[in-house]
Formats: sequence, C-alpha cells, structure tokens
Amino acid sequence: MDWLQVVVLAVVQGVTEFLPISSSAHLILVPVLTAWDDQGLAFDVALHIGSLAAVILYFRHEIFRMVSSSLGAIQGKGVDEDAKLALWVVVATLPVCVFGFIGRDLIADHMRSTLIIGISLIAFGLLLGYADWKKRGSRSEYHMRIRDVLIIGFAQALALIPGTSRSGITITAALLVGMSREGAARFSFLLSIPVIVLAGGLEVVGLISAPESVDWPAMFVGTILSGISAYLCIHYFLVVIKKLGMQPFVVYRVLFGAWLLWFFHF
Repeated sequence: MDWLQVVVLAVVQGVTEFLPISSSAHLILVPVLTAWDDQGLAFDVALHIGSLAAVILYFRHEIFRMVSSSLGAIQGKGVDEDAKLALWVVVATLPVCVFGFIGRDLIADHMRSTLIIGISLIAFGLLLGYADWKKRGSRSEYHMRIRDVLIIGFAQALALIPGTSRSGITITAALLVGMSREGAARFSFLLSIPVIVLAGGLEVVGLISAPESVDWPAMFVGTILSGISAYLCIHYFLVVIKKLGMQPFVVYRVLFGAWLLWFFHF
C-alpha cells in the first residue's frame, strides 16, 4: 500500500462510519476510481480499531456510568437510567446479530451492487428526511421504551443492505419514535460500539484462518487517522444537526445515489 491509499481509506472509513451517508457506498468507489489493490483484512481491522477507539473515547463518561450502573444492578443496587441505557444498547444489537448471521452469505453474494446501493441511498435518505421533518420529538436516549428500542434494533438490521447506512437507519428509526436529533444520534453512536466489535471480530477470524503479510507502519497510521477523523466526525456531526438538522445529509444521499445509478447503469 502506498501512503496516499492509506490516508484516503482511513479518512473515508473514519468519516463515513458515523455520518448517515453509508460507508459501503463510498468505499465501493475507491477501486473504481483508482488502480489500488485491495487493502486486505489486516488493514480493515486496523481501520475498525481506529473507529472503535474514537467512539469509546468520545463517549467515555457515558460508557463509564453505564458499566458502573450495570455492575451495580447485577449486585442488587437497583437499575438507574444508565443501567437501563446499557440494557437498551444490548437489546437493540440483537436483531442485527441474528439477521447478520442468517443473511451474511446472501448479502455478500447478491446485494453488493451499485444498483442496490444507489437505490438504498435515495430511498432511505428520503425516509431520513421525512423522519427529521415530520416525526422528531424531544426525548433523549434516556427516555426510551422497550418498543422504541426494538424498532431501532430491527431497523439497524436493515443496514445489512449495502447503501442503507447503519447510523442513518438507526437515527431515522429513533426520530420516527419521537426522539430528538441529538438523542437519536447519540444512541446511534453508542449502538455502533458492539456492531464494530462484532464486525472487527469477524474480520479477525478471517485473518486468522487466512494469514497474510502485515504492513505494520500502514496499519499504525491507518488506525490513528481513522480514529482522529471518526472522533472529529462525531463531534462536528452533533454540532451541525443542532443548527441544520438532517436535511443536508438527505440532499447529499439523493444526489450521490442518483450519480451512482447514472454512472454505472445509464
């Protein structure tokens, strides 16, 4: 890997992992627009480590409270709002685990096409725009009911469809059940932690079963750049949606999806 490839892939991964614009839609363009070889599983693992470190660092205080309260609840000290939020993260992660296990081969073999990605970008982008415009409320991530959590969890499973965007569909579902923009985004980011861990774990299993040479300097730089870009993305996304809402991302998704359809299919 040359250093330009390392920088581009790391920044694209770090930024698109958390914006509601689909990382798969952007990463598919890299081999199309460049002559770069596939970066390999080891580098993918490094990028996931960077993104995971960024979200954990950004929400370190919330995560500490959630873990502490959960341990307290296990010891019989009662369930407070932080312990309940930790439980909601677990519950909302279960559907994507189940559907990911069942449909992994189908998705890998038949759904990673520019046609599906383009349609998903547009369709789920418009749904995000509708949810933000018509349905959002004022509840935070600490004021969810089990019904809300299940809806968000099953919506997250739709992110297995390339082009949907995991953050995009979970934020959409959260807005549809009456959460605020900030609450929806924060819960989506917290949900990313177990999902990234699971995705990275699968890549590690693949790496163990098919060992490959490791470019350690590239992995180190990729991890750092992915982490920095992801951290900045989370911070500024939360700032932007307070002022502008989700509509700029909706416009971007529709235009990007239309371009993909035109470029590859017309």
